[in-house]
Amino acid sequence: MEDQMDNNNKVSDKRKILVIDDESIVGISCERVLQQENYDVTFHQNAKRGLVEALSGNYDVILLDLVLPDIEGMEILKTIKSKGVSSEVIIITGYATVQTAVGALKLGAADYISKPFTPEELKIVIKKVIDHSDLIKENIALKKELVIHKGFDGIIGESSKMQQVFSIVNRVAPTDSNILITGESGTGKEVFANLIHTRSLRKDHPFIACDCSSLTPTLLESELFGHVKGSFSGAISTKQGLFEVANKGTLFLDEISNISLEIQSKLLRVLETFKLRRVGDTVERNIDIRLISASNRDLTRMVEEKNFREDLFYRLQVIPIHLPPLRERKEDIITLANSFLQRIRSRSQIMAQHLAPEAIEILEKYHWPGNIRELKNTVERVAILCDGEIIEPKHLPKEFSDLPKDHLKYDFPENWEDFKEYKQHVINEAVDEIEKQFLLDALKNAGGNVSKAAKKAGIQRSYFHSLMKKHNLQ
Repeated sequence: MEDQMDNNNKVSDKRKILVIDDESIVGISCERVLQQENYDVTFHQNAKRGLVEALSGNYDVILLDLVLPDIEGMEILKTIKSKGVSSEVIIITGYATVQTAVGALKLGAADYISKPFTPEELKIVIKKVIDHSDLIKENIALKKELVIHKGFDGIIGESSKMQQVFSIVNRVAPTDSNILITGESGTGKEVFANLIHTRSLRKDHPFIACDCSSLTPTLLESELFGHVKGSFSGAISTKQGLFEVANKGTLFLDEISNISLEIQSKLLRVLETFKLRRVGDTVERNIDIRLISASNRDLTRMVEEKNFREDLFYRLQVIPIHLPPLRERKEDIITLANSFLQRIRSRSQIMAQHLAPEAIEILEKYHWPGNIRELKNTVERVAILCDGEIIEPKHLPKEFSDLPKDHLKYDFPENWEDFKEYKQHVINEAVDEIEKQFLLDALKNAGGNVSKAAKKAGIQRSYFHSLMKKHNLQ
């Protein structure tokens, strides 16, 4: 009984191929060749019946002859595509010209093959189209599922570095400890500050954010601590500061490295006493807040240079959280890109539906100096300007055409030991890239046949397979 169930599963897992051709010898030959490759093949010599079968949407690939007695192959192709059938269409023609092939591809055909063709040519084109289709479908599935870390409120991060960040957040969110979030501009520091608040015991109280780089020292002092009427020119009424507004909740100070030494002193006193005095006031008020700070600058160096108070630094950094730049979490790029694309599609009428595998590869190689913010803006731009359903490399901005040159931009370590470690990392990356290209060339020269590629390369087939797995090659 179990064997029978296994056999049924194997049958259902077969790729289904429909052949529509008025020449019986072509259809029967395709059946025989493809069945030997474990495909489930259906042949229709009658074009009208073939079209009905094609519109069922039950096939992975449709082999369609262009010259048919009842209906033109181009008309069948147009009908299949206009009805939204997901099957890939390969055109069969004995009249192969560049114009015919381009016309069919423009209408949505995946590829074409010209008569007479050999069994090997047929198998190669079928495999190539199915492999490419699988990549596209996987891409769409990723876009729909988003592969979001389900325990972290929609923040995407499957890479090991982001998993470490999530683990820290999970442990510290329920506490009242001060947190310092560091990371380059565009890595999502405010997003994580908000996440920590929503997972804290203060989640039912305000989350107040302040960008310390956007205000002059006088205005920032008033913004944070409040002021009384007449305390300075322009203070026409008494005003609460953000510390008071955020009472019982969380106050987020972004770019805290920009505050003056004078305000640093006042901030330190508030954190030590949990009391504040408005500008121009004589009365102290109790405050109850959790402070989360963020900086894209090296506060440790600023402390050494006497530009930031050491005692305040340690008050702020009870729990340090560092957000890695996007170039150090490349596993997340495709998921983030698909997430941004889905958001754009949900609010705008655009043609772009998904990213081509070649475009994804380029995005993964790019340096991303602007991090997630730059990726989001790039995806939005190309999605709006794309003139088709698939975002291809040609749709990407000019700076992406310079890869891998642009990719080789590094932030060098400050000491020799770290540099040696970093140098080895760069060497390993370069070797991996060369190794991957070697495998791709070997497969291309062998027509996609792994055994043949391994033999020609002088590598054992099992090891060749393990290298393919290492580089995520299908």
